[in-house]
Amino acid sequence: MPDVMSSRLVGVGVGPGDPELVTVKGVNALREAEVVVVPVMDTGERGRAEATVLHYVPEEKVVRVVFALNERSDRARREAAWDAAGERVAELLRGHGAVAFATIGDPNVYSTFTYLAQTVTELVPGTVVETVPGITAMQDLAARSGAVLTEGTEPLTLVPVTAGATVLKEALAGPGTVVAYKFGRQAHEVAEALRETGRIGDAVWGSALGLTEESIRPAAELDGTPLPYLSTLISPARRDGGRGGKL
Repeated sequence: MPDVMSSRLVGVGVGPGDPELVTVKGVNALREAEVVVVPVMDTGERGRAEATVLHYVPEEKVVRVVFALNERSDRARREAAWDAAGERVAELLRGHGAVAFATIGDPNVYSTFTYLAQTVTELVPGTVVETVPGITAMQDLAARSGAVLTEGTEPLTLVPVTAGATVLKEALAGPGTVVAYKFGRQAHEVAEALRETGRIGDAVWGSALGLTEESIRPAAELDGTPLPYLSTLISPARRDGGRGGKL
């Protein structure tokens, strides 16, 4: 049994889906950990984090832990799932010196790891929590679509559309680039917001980035059809000052 005070929980960002976008540091962290935890929904299907991790570590090292990843309305059910997941990871930490938790994107950007770490540190006092940054969906979409995220003094606003279309409209009314996460189920409202603010022309969206079912399309083609939940949108800043106009 390891000394509890030496236990380490490492949140590893494994990118948006393309296994080639896991950093060298991320791969090393996954391989050095005694156990790699991957989040799965209660339906049991393999998620992007697990699929990515299996490119770098053997399956017997991976532990699947259920999270209510798709629960938005029932707070009690969601928190019960977080508690159960925290208990399972705490159990793993009591038996292993280092446990990695793989999360899509970056562990500090809208990640389940945040809630897990809070729970685990309460259950296993003295646990050292570390994170390894990962490539985000907005970076991957920008690279694949050619959309420039920021220039000069432009701000960058990241909005989860689960917060509501009003928050998105307020961001689009501003001067900088706006990125919307998790907008698939509200694609119609997002398209309306882009049109109302005159920002649909240069906007792009993408889903399943780096995977065989990848889709990257102009936002102007949004027709109200529901998209995959994890779809990402980029609405670049208005740029009419020529090269270096925002410096």
